[in-house]
Amino acid sequence: SLFDSPAERYLKARRSVQHFTVSQLGKFLSFCRYMVHSYNFFLFPSSMGIRDVEFTFSASSIQFLSHYGFDYNKFLKDGIPYMNEVQEKILSQHLSGSSWKHSSSLDRDVLKKAIEKVTCWIAAAEEEETMILQDLSGYQMFEVQLVLRRALQNVWTQPLGGKKIMVKKVSPQHRQLLENSRYDYCRKELILLSARGFTNLFQTLVRAKKPLVGHNMFMDLMHLHDKFYKPLPESYEEFKRNIHNLFPVLIDTKTVTKSIWKKYLLPRVSDLLETYTILCSSSLDLKDPTCPVTALASDCSRYAEKKFPHEAGYDAFLCGSVLLKSAHLLLCRHRDEAVAAAPSFSQYLTVLAKYLNKVNFIRGGVSSINFSGEDTPCQHPPLLVVHVQGWPEVNERQIYQEFKAFCRFDVRRLSKNQFILLSNKFKHVRFVLRDFRHHPHLRISVYRHWRHSPHVNCLLR
Repeated sequence: SLFDSPAERYLKARRSVQHFTVSQLGKFLSFCRYMVHSYNFFLFPSSMGIRDVEFTFSASSIQFLSHYGFDYNKFLKDGIPYMNEVQEKILSQHLSGSSWKHSSSLDRDVLKKAIEKVTCWIAAAEEEETMILQDLSGYQMFEVQLVLRRALQNVWTQPLGGKKIMVKKVSPQHRQLLENSRYDYCRKELILLSARGFTNLFQTLVRAKKPLVGHNMFMDLMHLHDKFYKPLPESYEEFKRNIHNLFPVLIDTKTVTKSIWKKYLLPRVSDLLETYTILCSSSLDLKDPTCPVTALASDCSRYAEKKFPHEAGYDAFLCGSVLLKSAHLLLCRHRDEAVAAAPSFSQYLTVLAKYLNKVNFIRGGVSSINFSGEDTPCQHPPLLVVHVQGWPEVNERQIYQEFKAFCRFDVRRLSKNQFILLSNKFKHVRFVLRDFRHHPHLRISVYRHWRHSPHVNCLLR
């Protein structure tokens, strides 16, 4: 809603982020003039030990991603695990405990069969004799070893690769020597490293303090915070501080291109691929020798042959390309002439300075969220107030539908028979004031706080 403040929108989005998971994340790397390496990471939340994550699927989202070829088998079967700091702390405490509990009934069945098999075998086995457990996957490789070691003091385990574990009968003295040695593949720090999965890469990005680039990235930042750092706080201001500490330099290409669209009078576009296509068009005179060229590396050649919209790695490539081309346009305009030599990325950052940490805010009380300062309010057209007569029990939805065929307004109830209208277009305000003048049930005027506010009216009475 256009009425939303950033804090109100954050709380709405927070409820969504807490219920949904991240299925894919893309990364874009470029070098020199500019060799591009794009990566797709299929993600699936870690479920080791007692941890079990519930998340929601939206039917429309599934249809949308299926239409664009998203590989759900890869997401479900081969997704890289991840966890935030709170979840890691819980797992760490669980690993230090004396017992091992499991969230999955499937894992419980696998462990039960493994223990029964080893228990039967070890009774007759000689010391240093070995056996092989097969067909284990994922965290079962760790969990089977942890359970066997805690249940039986005279066994040692070692992964062999290929979903296999070797079980060896050893003396208690030999077992003590092996524990926590470099030969122990079940050390706590190794288990945590595996369970963190993609979070390890996230932490590397945080330590690097490089600019983080996205397109319409508000929800992306919320998911990054919630899934890989900490659960989202209730406080919007705390969320902003946390993100700024993690990523001191944010660049939202939606914020940048909105400015370019106004300066160059370009056709309005709705998505990232259309933005990329427009910026690559010859009409913008981007064919000059100094314009940045994004050449795809040989291992990313599929993106040169075909478009893959909404695939994370492809969108990352589009986003990085849009950033470079936008920055080049701004640099040329700033100098009011063609650039003589190929600009460096630091020159592009300089001309992008006014956009840094300004993340686009869709239809709300501000145009962008400033992660390094105060948010700047939008300059909306004046509010309108609708006084309803002869239309009992009318609600916000009905008022919205009354105007929908002509123009777009967001509606909020002011009192029993009064509603506030807010648009982001001045022409819609003029149209409604002119053409709804003789409406049989609605009397429309410009909102005046001193006249229409229920709080002021209450005081005047």
